[in-house]
Amino acid sequence: MWFAGPARRVPEAGRPATLRLGFTLARGMRVGLYGGSFNPAHEGHAHVAETARRRLKLDRVIWLVSPQNPLKSSHETASLETRLAGARRFARGRAMVVSAAETKIGSTYTIDTLRVLKARFPGVKFVWIMGADSLASFHRWRGWTQIMGGAPVAVVSRPWISLKSRFSPAARRFARARRPVADAAGLAGAKPPRWVFLTGPLNFQSSTALRERMGGSRR
Repeated sequence: MWFAGPARRVPEAGRPATLRLGFTLARGMRVGLYGGSFNPAHEGHAHVAETARRRLKLDRVIWLVSPQNPLKSSHETASLETRLAGARRFARGRAMVVSAAETKIGSTYTIDTLRVLKARFPGVKFVWIMGADSLASFHRWRGWTQIMGGAPVAVVSRPWISLKSRFSPAARRFARARRPVADAAGLAGAKPPRWVFLTGPLNFQSSTALRERMGGSRR
């Protein structure tokens, strides 16, 4: 199991780049953090973000386009600018914000991103958002148990993987922290570890399928 180490609150939370993230958040807001490579972005990503926004009654959903996923090859990842532009095409509505915050923070790992944003925006009620495919491999993330302890987590069902994800190491480890779907609207204000699995109509688009359709071009 990975351990994230000391919280990166100083100097990252106060460095100039972190103070200019391209969005502002007010104390008391309910904000979803949706991280990923978005390589490329597609309707499935939009489905996850919109499902979480609506079911959790969030004020904002911030798409955190990662500089480089440490679990994926950099040779298969498109440039940050390309992925940001792609995400903006699918992040519809004023509540959706596409951000390169992790690049500005200098963060590679979710646990560090979460800690810096919580320090930068005290009083904001953050929720980490992921698709069920991410929950299936969540135990491979650095500091995954600390992420669960740092913010409530919303998992949105995805095709083919939803059943497997419910029996993943992370789902089993935090089985007692799972809340019923009826409590989803109150998740942002819940004390972690708390998580909910949101089911509903499935969107079958995937980045892998899109890359294959594009002839294996650079992601």
